[in-house]
Formats: sequence, C-alpha cells, structure tokens
Amino acid sequence: MAKSTTPNKAAAVRQRGVTMNDVAKHAGVSRTAVSFVLSNRENASISEETRTRINDAVQALGYRPNAGARALASQRSDWYGLVTEIVTAPFAVDIIKGAQDQAWLDHRFLLIAPSDQADAVGPNQGLEDAAVEKLLEQRVEGLLYAATFHRGVHVPESVHEVPTVLINCFDADGKLPSIVPDERAGGRVAVERLLQAGHSRIGVINLDPRIPAAVGRLEGAREALAGAGLELDPELVVSGYATADGGYEAACQILDRYPKDQRPTALFCLNDRMAMGAYDAIKERGLTIPGDIAVIGFDNQELIAAYLRPKLTTVALPFEKMGALGVQTLAALTAGQPITADQQLVDCPLLERSSV
Repeated sequence: MAKSTTPNKAAAVRQRGVTMNDVAKHAGVSRTAVSFVLSNRENASISEETRTRINDAVQALGYRPNAGARALASQRSDWYGLVTEIVTAPFAVDIIKGAQDQAWLDHRFLLIAPSDQADAVGPNQGLEDAAVEKLLEQRVEGLLYAATFHRGVHVPESVHEVPTVLINCFDADGKLPSIVPDERAGGRVAVERLLQAGHSRIGVINLDPRIPAAVGRLEGAREALAGAGLELDPELVVSGYATADGGYEAACQILDRYPKDQRPTALFCLNDRMAMGAYDAIKERGLTIPGDIAVIGFDNQELIAAYLRPKLTTVALPFEKMGALGVQTLAALTAGQPITADQQLVDCPLLERSSV
C-alpha cells in the first residue's frame, strides 16, 4: 500500500521541489520502478497496480520530470528552437502561429528566442549568437530561423550544429534549406486577375527593385502580360518606399504622367501599405475605385486590406503555411530523412475583395 502523505507534507515537498525519490517514497516503491514507469520502459515487469500507484503519487505531489536532465541523457528534448525578429515586429506573426501549431501536432514544443536585425543583410550578430547559444544549451533538436520579410541572411555559424531551416528568408551562403513565398507566381496571379477584368494598361508601384519580393513580383507581372501578348511599359513602373507615403507619391507620378485618356486603368501595388497611399492619390483626382482605376495589393496586411474602402483585393503572403512547412521540413531533417529541395516555394493566394 502507498504510504500516506498529509496535505501539509505534500505541500512542503512541492515547495522544495519534488524529486523522483519523493514519488517513490509516496508510492511505496523503488526509485527504479518510478524511473521505468515515467520513461515508459516497455520491457519493465511492473504491474498495472504499481503503475497506478506511481501515477497517483505523481499527481498528488505535482512531480515534473527534469527536462534538461532527460534531454542530456537521451540526447533528445522534443524541443525545436525558433530564432526570429518577428516577436518585436507587428508583421509576419502568423509564421510563429503556423510553426507552433505544427510543432504541437508533432508532439514538439517551440522555444522562441527573439533577435534583432540591424539591416536587411547584416544581423545584430551579438544578439543572434546569444539567442542561438541559449537554444542549443537547452538541447533543442533543431532550429528554425524566421525573418519579417523575404531576403538573404547571414546566420551564426553555430546553427550548423543541429538541423536548421530558414523561413521567409534564405541563406546568403547557400548552405541551409529555406521556405520562401513564391513571389513570381504571386505577381503573375495579381496581373492575370487585372487582365481578366479587362485591363490592359496596368501601372506597377514597385518596391526597392533590388529586394527578392520586388524582383519576383515584377517578373510575375511581366509573365502575365506576355501571356496576353502584351509588354510592361517601363514608364508605368515607379519604385518607391514601402509605405503609404511611398505608394501615394508613386501613384501621383503615374497618374500625372499621362493625359486622362492615356492613364492606366489599373494599378498593381507591390504591398498593401503602398496601395493605401495609391487610394488617396486616386481619390484626390476625382477618380473612383474600381470604376475608373482598379487596384490590387500584395501581402494581405489585414488591418489595411480589409478596412480600406473599397476593401482591397490583394495577394496574401502565406506566413502561417510557411511556418508549418518549416516545422515539417525540420522534422524530416531531424529524423534523417531527405528533403525534396534546398528551397521550397509556397503559393501566394489571391484574396478577392472589392477593388477590382
């Protein structure tokens, strides 16, 4: 029979930290028996009645296994580490949601270490190194490295100690697998939608032309036009800052460059903030959306796209899906399975609203 422990004694045990010896004493069994039951040792000859006593003792005392010691002994922790700047940014948080949800389905837990990016290429290396080191100290089985926007990154050298997958970014050194949005396909589907609506003279409000999003989305736009036997007029492409003000200024340039009868009848804005600025430029000129000019954005920043009037048709960045696919890819790597490609592209779906 298990030895009784009064509530006060149990509380005192919990306060100082419950050990496996405490569980064994409470259940009236050996420490070895407790170890076998808690580690689910299949070949241990322990009766169901003893197992029940041990589990009851665990519940009564509030025992929690020492995960660090268990990870050290087994070289497995059931933990993945996520190094990301997203925790300090309002954008792309669905990467974390997708990764967390998938990790939970896989019976894994996600440890998140915030990082800070000093610029688009060179990270704040000291903070990045410290974040990775802290995760490796926890014996994580693998690492995810996620960025706020699609770009090349230089990661700390220590990430190569465990399987590592990059999300919404790619390794500038070409050594690590990555999950990124299919920017080109997204640009193509946006312009195809405008073509389907009868537009052939389409202006493009571009991002910084050097970044992957701008390169891919503009290539996709050209492909869609070529498929309709059209070419993209370079005079209808204006680059600007990735802000509402940048979009406003670029839209003003495009709309004021031509007489009324030669203006474009549609604008493809390479992000939603720029589309918000373009709305203002269009309305200031007494034009209507989509009656006079149709507008499509990119990113699906919901606080913008769903609340503009009219609501903005846009191409969504698949943040949640990229997060989930990152965990799936990491699970394959930690299991020693081959992956299909060094870089996996994720579709960017069109979300119809009211601006086309």
